[in-house]
Amino acid sequence: MLALRLARGARATVLVRRLLVVLAAGGTGFLLLSALGFAMGHPHEHGTAAVRLAWCIVPVAATIDFAAAVARSDPGTHPVPGVFAAGLGPVRLMAISTLTTVMMCLTGSVLALLLFLQLRGDLLAALPFHGAADGLLAAGRPLPVAALVLLLVLVPVAASVTAALALRPRPGLGGVPRPDDAFDDLDQPPAPTRRPSGLSWGIALFAAGLAVETSMSASARHLAGLRLPRGLAGGSLGVLAGWALTAAGLAVAGPALTFACGRLLQTTRPNGLRLLAGRILQQEARRLGRPLGVVCAVASGSYAAVTLLAGRGPGTGPMVAVGALLVAGCTVGTLLMAAVEARRERARTTAALLRLGAPAGALRTAVALRAGALLVLFAPLTWGVAAVAAVPLG
Repeated sequence: MLALRLARGARATVLVRRLLVVLAAGGTGFLLLSALGFAMGHPHEHGTAAVRLAWCIVPVAATIDFAAAVARSDPGTHPVPGVFAAGLGPVRLMAISTLTTVMMCLTGSVLALLLFLQLRGDLLAALPFHGAADGLLAAGRPLPVAALVLLLVLVPVAASVTAALALRPRPGLGGVPRPDDAFDDLDQPPAPTRRPSGLSWGIALFAAGLAVETSMSASARHLAGLRLPRGLAGGSLGVLAGWALTAAGLAVAGPALTFACGRLLQTTRPNGLRLLAGRILQQEARRLGRPLGVVCAVASGSYAAVTLLAGRGPGTGPMVAVGALLVAGCTVGTLLMAAVEARRERARTTAALLRLGAPAGALRTAVALRAGALLVLFAPLTWGVAAVAAVPLG
């Protein structure tokens, strides 16, 4: 009941984020149910059905990550004097946020189930769209209740566990901020910022992904029964695994690359704005680097897929389009939530700088410098990764 009251009293931006989580969970649930319907409608195509279900892992992971990012960026997850005095400490706030995440994902799963049943014709007597979804959703066949429930609760359970782990109280953190805390960061000398590790591991994972793509693409003629959903020509299960490795490599190397952007800003014609922008990038490298690397991987994969599929017959199927839209939207949303969280962490320092007379235009210029430095590094990197990843696929 408290979670419902907090949800009703949230700001419009927070409600929009939660609505996006509902839509993402609903889309992912519909993809899982569609994979189940295809397996029921094509009982002799075990390999293709298994690959369709495995292909849903990417949207599921993107949705879970996005739900956890929304939970972290929720203003209600941090103690404030009012709720802390009422007995809502970090543990109870974590429990409320986890419950809210479960409610949002369950709502999306229920909507996905209703849409799935409607397209199958189970809710109405006639099949919609003249029965166009009959072969894909196995209309007229009884649904296995156990498999249905398992697929529908997969995203809510995994998202709630991930959100709980992300919001768990850590020793030495938490508490209620005091009104004069905004000036503490300016009175104390800046803490040393270490370069994030993981660049070498990221390069190794990226190279391993390219090797897997090359080997599996060369032997794709022996894996004709293990194709990805319609539209991904030459895309076997090994190609999907190779792309997952390259995406993991970029995510691991992302914090180190973001830190390098901050160092570059500080060393190239340094002035006050460049030093401020570079310092902030170095401090936020671990928070922003991973979602930046994932967005880079998704963008490079999309670019490579569009380039390879140009002029090669019919376009992608509806489920592939829905999955690609989900992955792209969730990864970009996760990056935006990380930026919102970073901005909230800097709110006290920004307020202190403004009170000390720093012009607001200078702070906006520092934001533009950070965005420009990230774009200069990650845009060519995305294009290069896409070009290299497309080579093994022909």
